[in-house]
Amino acid sequence: LNLFWEDKWAKCSICANQVQPNSTRHLGGRADDIKTRIFLVVILKYKTETGSDVLGAEFGHLPDNITVLEGESVTLRCRIDEEVTHKAWLNRSNILFTGTDKWSLDKRVTLVNTSNREFSILIDKVQVTDEGPYTCTFQANNKPRITHVYLIVQVPARIVNISKSVSVNEGENVNLYCLAVGRPEPTVTWKDQKYGLVSEGEFLDITEIKRQQAEDYECITHNGVAPPDQQKVRVTVNYPPMITDMKNMPANLGKTAILRCDAMAVPPATFEWYRDDHRPVENDNTLRIKNEKTRSLLLFTNVTEKHFGNYTCFASNRLGSSNASMLLFRPGALQGRGAAGLHAGMSAGLCVWVSLSAVLLVKV
Repeated sequence: LNLFWEDKWAKCSICANQVQPNSTRHLGGRADDIKTRIFLVVILKYKTETGSDVLGAEFGHLPDNITVLEGESVTLRCRIDEEVTHKAWLNRSNILFTGTDKWSLDKRVTLVNTSNREFSILIDKVQVTDEGPYTCTFQANNKPRITHVYLIVQVPARIVNISKSVSVNEGENVNLYCLAVGRPEPTVTWKDQKYGLVSEGEFLDITEIKRQQAEDYECITHNGVAPPDQQKVRVTVNYPPMITDMKNMPANLGKTAILRCDAMAVPPATFEWYRDDHRPVENDNTLRIKNEKTRSLLLFTNVTEKHFGNYTCFASNRLGSSNASMLLFRPGALQGRGAAGLHAGMSAGLCVWVSLSAVLLVKV
């Protein structure tokens, strides 16, 4: 150990020589740790004996903070304005450099300036483990000087684990999670994409979910270091069909006509059509069934007398079914019966369909 090794330090060589072989266990278990601690003892010993207030003032000064993003490079500068005989850089109690002699085994740490005026080091591709106190110490005019720097390593917020998209039945509970890391500690927020509602925290719990709550839920995490990280989770809510639109339609002989049955359902419903005498409606040269995702169309290309009557739309999926009846009638055929007559006709159609639904369900 040659640092600050002059006659006035001679008494400290006794300290080094008196270290017992098994003393390494009490000093971290490495010979380098012993040297480091002796080096620090030497500095403090000199302060005590000289009575200089320079060192005390330096130790009492709060270290400068340098903030850097993980992966970037940073230069720690130590400016010297006096004649220097010895100089060193330390990280905590680990010696990095003594003069131009490198003690650190880390290839990322290098000297960038060794002039008489500056003694600076470069840390390339900074890691989180590099965070901490750094000390530049040198001897000038027979007095030790110390400069402290505290390196703060920041890491952008990043989502590391998040719920996968889920499919649940209406009325069930949904539990979503979003885990994030970063320095400083990031905040996590869940955002409802449809209504803009916000929930703070890593977990989002939805009790007895409704079909209207089926949507994308976005997890947003940030810590002010970089733009927020965000990911979405899709929640699908399954529910049985519900017929939303049905209308009685007038039709002229020899013309075209359409009966439409709209049904909302997840998963999408399958459609079937039946006549008032319970016969399934099938495609022929005058009638065609066109099924789409949320509706079914009964297309009449050439209306004849046999087409007039009551038609029932049956929509179903694995969670249930729904049905509704409607009339295809000749204009004026219901004249005089009024709304009450039409309602009675519809009611009769629905009553007939109740028995048909029961038969179909038993058959299934």
